[in-house]
Amino acid sequence: MLRRTRLMFIGSAVLVLALAGAWWFTGKAKADTIMVPMRDGVKLATDVHRPGHGGPAFPAVVVRTVYGRGGGGLAKAFTDRGYVAVFQDTRGRGGSEGKELVFMDDGWGERQDGADTVAWVKQQPWCNGTIGTWGMSALGITQVLMAGATHDVKCQAIGVAGSNFYGQLTYQGGVFRKSLCEGWLAAQKIPYMVDIWHGHPAYDAYWKQCNAEERAPEMTAPALHVGGWWDIFCQGTINNFTSRQHRGGQGAKGNQKLIMGAWLHGPQPKPGDLVLRDNFNFDFGAYERRFTDFWLKGDQNGVMNEPAVNYYTLGDVFDPKAPGNEWRTANDWPPFPTVDTAYFLHGDKSLSTSPSADAATLGFAYDPANPCPTKGGAELLLPAGPFDQKELGTRPDVLVFATAPLEQPVEITGNVHARLFVSTDAPDTDFTAKFVDVYPDGREFLMLDGIRRLKFRNGYEKAEPLPAGSIGELDIDLWTISVIVNAGHRIGVHISSSNYPRFEKNPNTGEDFPGSEMRVAHNVVHMDKEHPSALVLPVRTP
Repeated sequence: MLRRTRLMFIGSAVLVLALAGAWWFTGKAKADTIMVPMRDGVKLATDVHRPGHGGPAFPAVVVRTVYGRGGGGLAKAFTDRGYVAVFQDTRGRGGSEGKELVFMDDGWGERQDGADTVAWVKQQPWCNGTIGTWGMSALGITQVLMAGATHDVKCQAIGVAGSNFYGQLTYQGGVFRKSLCEGWLAAQKIPYMVDIWHGHPAYDAYWKQCNAEERAPEMTAPALHVGGWWDIFCQGTINNFTSRQHRGGQGAKGNQKLIMGAWLHGPQPKPGDLVLRDNFNFDFGAYERRFTDFWLKGDQNGVMNEPAVNYYTLGDVFDPKAPGNEWRTANDWPPFPTVDTAYFLHGDKSLSTSPSADAATLGFAYDPANPCPTKGGAELLLPAGPFDQKELGTRPDVLVFATAPLEQPVEITGNVHARLFVSTDAPDTDFTAKFVDVYPDGREFLMLDGIRRLKFRNGYEKAEPLPAGSIGELDIDLWTISVIVNAGHRIGVHISSSNYPRFEKNPNTGEDFPGSEMRVAHNVVHMDKEHPSALVLPVRTP
């Protein structure tokens, strides 16, 4: 597991280095190590790297990390630009005291380690009072939470970070993200957190202290948000941008930037089974430097006069004449008006914009002892990205729907959903949905996927089991993408009840996790005028 974790972080390291403007961890900036006290007396190991010339006071960049505070050339990349680089081990990590509770002490709760650190930095004689923050993934999450607890941060550079722990990190659609959570916690040698997270299957007060979207009005920092369509925190990156851009406090509102690429948890030229065009990358390192220098140094470099959003629109990667496969700009997200267009499911497994005229149902047996295996998607420790799903579509517990070949390209940019009307003979079960781009040769490339626990169909704060014999409406959030499905392709959707081990399997007993008892669920999707099950796509209209 540790070896696989390191391999999956290679793409992430590319993003870290590019954002820092350093191509490798070469050289070392001179550092003083200080044990900085938090409000409860716990001391956190903090390295202070100061520029070798100028001063005596400089703007500071704070990096709070779970992965070890040794910055090496990364710190030097900041000091060479005239910043004090402050690298800190978060609570319970590296040389820091205390017990790690995975970000729970980094926000606006009883302990506020991020805010306390910024307050300490601001008081130091080597800081001129101007402070920014930087980092990706876990380092990005510490920034997101910090922003809700202090007004002393002047800007942030946030890469691939979630905005809502419950909906994006631990429980997506009310279902535990098994591979991501258990694998990452094991690699970090804090497996005790699994039981803690298992103990909160609903959205309760525990998770509300990590919902940055609700906290956005308290945030005042301008920020750059960088993410990817198949990143584990894709939707969180977008939500961090939109919540602050539209509902942020003074300083944050209107001063956010967003970069979304065709990336995993970091750029890779071959995500999944697709080989991207040579233009897939983006020099976000140069962009970050301009953004940071504008806010922390006052450099009038024009970055804030440029469009707020840069995003990559996918297309047919094999057809050189296909639309898409290009970077675009916009002033906001979503970048243009779209129409939520329902592609209705039919009993003959077709998909069309016309609802079914006849009453139809399709069912399958979901056996948790033989769940549908994961093949791609927004993962970290599993092979991630847009893999071909055709083989999985032959399983008896997977329903596959597709349109006729498209006569014209269909441009889809925004949040994708599946609206299903379902029933089951089990006390509870899950339903999954995958949006696939079906190429003319029959390959079914995964664009987005999602899941929803049936008992959480009305919200995540309270479980409401569906009575036997009843039909329930279920909304499955597949998250967000920008893609043009080319003429001759087909739009497809896979419906099932498992995607394992990406998501924990439902035992179909009403319990939240598998135990000694598991049962087969006979699940049904309903398709008629009263129950218009559909894949709902945000389609750009002429």
